[in-house]
Amino acid sequence: TSTVLSISMTFLQWRKCNFFEIYKDDIKNEKLKAIKDVSIASCSSGHGLLILGDVSGLVHKIDRGFNISSFRAYELNLSFVYQLKQSNVLITIGDDESGINPLIKVWNFDKYDKNGNPLCTRICRAIPNNKPTLVSCVVCHENLNYLAVGFQNGSVVLFKGDVMRERGSKQRVIHDGGFQISGLKFKNTPKGCYLFIVTNEDVWSYAIQVKDKDIKVKLDNQGCSSMCITMSDPKSDELLYIAKNDAVYCYTHDSRGPCFAFGGEKLILHWYRSYLVVLSKETRVLPSNTSSSIRENSRPDEFVFTIYDIQNKLVAYVCKLTSPAFVLSEWGSLYMYSADKTIVEFLEKDTQTKLQALFKKNLYDVAIRLSKSQQFDDEGLVEIFRQYGDHLYSKGDYNGAIDQYIKTIGKLEAAYVVRKFLDSQRIHNLTAYLEALHKEALATEDHTTLLLNCYTKLKDKNKLDHFIMKTDKSVDFDVELAIRVCRQSGYSELALWLAKQHNIHHLYLHIQIEDLSNYSEALDYIRALGKSQIKSSLQKYGNVLMTHVPGETTELVKSLFESEPKEKDDSALTPCEYLHLFVEHKSHMKEFVQMAIKYEPSSSLYHTLFELYVDEYTHASDFQVKQIVQTNIMDLLRDQGATYDTNQLLVFFKTTDFTPGILYLYERAHFYYQILHYHMEKNDYNNVLMTCRKYSSLDATLWVKALWYFISVTTPDVDRYIKDILREIEVQKLLPPIMVVEILMKSPVANLGLAREYLMRTFEKENSIIEDDLKIISQYKKETGDIASILNQIQMSVVVFQGSKCNICNNLLSLPSVHFLCQHSFHQHCFVSYCESDNECPACLPQNKKLLEIIRSQDRRRDFHEQFHMQLEKSNDAFSVVADFFGRGAFNNVIVVNDHIAPRKDFNITSDNSNSTLSESRLRLTEVKNQFQTNIQTEGRLRLATRNQAVPVPSEGRLPQNAGPNAGSTQSETRLRLNEKPGQNMNGSPKIGITSKTLPTEASFSIGTPNPFEDDEDYDDTKNPFNSSDNPFGEEDDDYDSSLNPFS
Repeated sequence: TSTVLSISMTFLQWRKCNFFEIYKDDIKNEKLKAIKDVSIASCSSGHGLLILGDVSGLVHKIDRGFNISSFRAYELNLSFVYQLKQSNVLITIGDDESGINPLIKVWNFDKYDKNGNPLCTRICRAIPNNKPTLVSCVVCHENLNYLAVGFQNGSVVLFKGDVMRERGSKQRVIHDGGFQISGLKFKNTPKGCYLFIVTNEDVWSYAIQVKDKDIKVKLDNQGCSSMCITMSDPKSDELLYIAKNDAVYCYTHDSRGPCFAFGGEKLILHWYRSYLVVLSKETRVLPSNTSSSIRENSRPDEFVFTIYDIQNKLVAYVCKLTSPAFVLSEWGSLYMYSADKTIVEFLEKDTQTKLQALFKKNLYDVAIRLSKSQQFDDEGLVEIFRQYGDHLYSKGDYNGAIDQYIKTIGKLEAAYVVRKFLDSQRIHNLTAYLEALHKEALATEDHTTLLLNCYTKLKDKNKLDHFIMKTDKSVDFDVELAIRVCRQSGYSELALWLAKQHNIHHLYLHIQIEDLSNYSEALDYIRALGKSQIKSSLQKYGNVLMTHVPGETTELVKSLFESEPKEKDDSALTPCEYLHLFVEHKSHMKEFVQMAIKYEPSSSLYHTLFELYVDEYTHASDFQVKQIVQTNIMDLLRDQGATYDTNQLLVFFKTTDFTPGILYLYERAHFYYQILHYHMEKNDYNNVLMTCRKYSSLDATLWVKALWYFISVTTPDVDRYIKDILREIEVQKLLPPIMVVEILMKSPVANLGLAREYLMRTFEKENSIIEDDLKIISQYKKETGDIASILNQIQMSVVVFQGSKCNICNNLLSLPSVHFLCQHSFHQHCFVSYCESDNECPACLPQNKKLLEIIRSQDRRRDFHEQFHMQLEKSNDAFSVVADFFGRGAFNNVIVVNDHIAPRKDFNITSDNSNSTLSESRLRLTEVKNQFQTNIQTEGRLRLATRNQAVPVPSEGRLPQNAGPNAGSTQSETRLRLNEKPGQNMNGSPKIGITSKTLPTEASFSIGTPNPFEDDEDYDDTKNPFNSSDNPFGEEDDDYDSSLNPFS
């Protein structure tokens, strides 16, 4: 009772507004005249249709244009219709025959039968527990899986399964009471689906998804009549509302909610959008002494149509009607169907019109609630708050006004509010607004300054300390802004505390260093920070700290890297980022770099350390200090783990003229000529010779370069230097004598007498070589004669085979056997097993193959080398030609030395041309030494190498007679030598006498050694046994007796 009384008193305070307007459309009512004679038993709406069911069994569908289509659902009568909201399905209950229980029919409006009527998909009896009774209400779940039917005897039957089909559907009586069922409603929750059962006397909640369990909850001991039950939409939490004469009650699925004391006899309860529609009856009360005639002539009872905004506690609309019948809602509109067969539409006004009406009545609080319920954006709400605040401000309610202005923070310009409260009498309100502004983190520097000034004027030290010094670090202002304001106001200590308390490191250091000049305290603070903060702090304040506390700052930077883990990641520190701190402090920089190299041995750090060392070396005046620094530099250069760039460091040493470093790097890079050239530029003659002696084993051309250098030197000891150089050239055979003479002839100071001893020794060696060559020539002539006699003997004499053993199995010979003219004999079966050819001796074949390969190689290269010389002379890019032929294997086995090319006139030791010439000389020298001594032998040398071995006898005695003596490899070699023109080798190139004692080192000179095979006018051709026109290997002699040939 107390609860209802309280709510009733609250209801009396609800403000009344006119948010709807009534509209009676004559066109729609004209269309409804088609059913004016119909008695409507039930109505429903949903899925874009209004459904009217008359008592004769007809169903009338009304679309949005109020076009009516009807079909007969039952033959006798119709009791209830229920149209689903989300499906085009209609549930009806009626009778086809009298005296039989009602039928439940399910209609699908998406399908039609052959008569054009909606398709009836299911028909079933409505009877609970085989007890005949009348239906009082029906409801269907939107998922079409549940259908509940209430009866007048208090029973409720629940159908589970597909409502559209009878097969698979199950029915069960879930409630059986003694009171008529007034209404049924389904509700969905996250926990399941519930069915509200309302009778005339009580309210129940039934959980229908719990298997084989009946979970019922009795929500109230009072019920309601039919049509006085409704349910709110999902946006309003799907609450159940029932109407009694004293009030409207609200229920959840498990408990009773609030109630609203809406008086009057309730006839219809309906939910439309967020409004509760109540149709109540207002009975006229006449005095007891009123006559009967007056009572009969008095006006009939009136019906009050009320629309309530439950959420905003408003009476949105009130009007009186005469003969209402049903309340429907569809297409976003609310309709009242009257008993006179007319329909009235209630149109809701737009939100802006509603707000304007509220503003006129100064109902800003109601306007705010309405705007929030209509999901207004922040811009719309702020304008309402501003108008409400202005209204309160004009009425003198400054506290209420400031509360509304605070709600506009972030949208309304703060200056609009601040200007209203600048009066000193309203400074408390201004302080409250500024505090709220800081709490939203929207205060500017001026706002913070104004708030601090307000605290100062109010002399409220506690608020000032509370505003600034909050130990929990939860502040309502921009800390950095407050710190700057405090600094500007001279409160450096307060700003320092604030920065330290809130870990604003850069401002704390800024105050300590620039405002208070506490460098040591700032350094201690940096030392306590994390790695990333230390890095950023040193980058910003490192230069200032190095100026005032260099030692401590250096130790701090060093400690960063000493504590770093060996395994680096992306956040690892880089020493190079801190080098700029030590620009003006070289001693500390050297100390830091020496440590940093151990952490990160990068080339940039090594170069920096070398620069520091060389700078110290250059500016040192004490000799001992210089020696120590030089030792440090050289030790660092020799460090195998050092990762410096040799070229870059060499440029630096040259710039600073640090001689030990230059010479070491040249030696390390194998730039021996640069070492020699460096001493030449310094005119250090002794070091020039020492360099040649030290590195000549690695680069023999250094002696040649030194000779070119000393022929232009005017020092008194130049003769001694030149003689030493000539001696090394002679020992190492670096240049031919003719080139040495040409070089000395270009000297302005040297004369030919310096080379006298050198030339004498050279001539003696050349004479010795000539003598050796003459001996070889005579040996060749003797061997040639021996070969000719052997060939003659083979052709003219009988060959006796005296072999008694097989040269393969080493057993005694037995017929059949095979004999070769080389005196090798074999069993026939052994020969067949091991021979590669029927015409080759297996024992002589390996040696013959080697000789034949040499001969074929010489034949192939004859034209090849002539082509090389021709292209080399015609080409503009000689190097490309050489590279091309080198890749094709032209120089693999045979060395070709070009004809004599006079030395260039502009040859100078310091020019680029000299370098190319000397490089060519060195290249040719190395090539000749490596290839000539190992791979290449002229025929004469080849014959000389085998002169101590047994001369192979002619092979292939079994060759055909027309093959003659040319079949053997030795004979083939001899014929090739006989057909060779004098003065040419096998390749057709000019024949040059090359010995192991005199090797050519330049391609642009002629060795000058006489070739014994060249044409000589004094040579007697009669002494040449091969000059005879009678070729013993030519065509067969007519006198030759072929019968003497055992193989013919």
